[in-house]
Amino acid sequence: QVQLAESGGGLVQAGDSLRLSCAASVRTFSNYVVGWFRQAPGREREFVASITWFGGITRYADSVKGRFTISRDTAKNTMYLQMDRLRPEDTAVYYCNAVTVDMNKWGQGTLVTVSP
Repeated sequence: QVQLAESGGGLVQAGDSLRLSCAASVRTFSNYVVGWFRQAPGREREFVASITWFGGITRYADSVKGRFTISRDTAKNTMYLQMDRLRPEDTAVYYCNAVTVDMNKWGQGTLVTVSP
């Protein structure tokens, strides 16, 4: 089955930017919906953004609209989350997710810490 690997997390200050990536061990993400969730300590995991691999249709949580941009590189079988104007409340472990009719796969997560 698909294996996902996130990278790009780190420690930044409020207002800075980070770019997360998620690489998949599959030939293609065709027919997948891929996206990002995040979980802060003591909080439930929440939806951040998603994109359909085939059509590039995107969705965003209200909390990140206008600041985060999800994209994918079909040649590299990789998707990205560009995070701009980061806020301390964005601090969380960010998880890559891929969904088809047959599976729901999660990566191990990458930590994003935003200091005030």
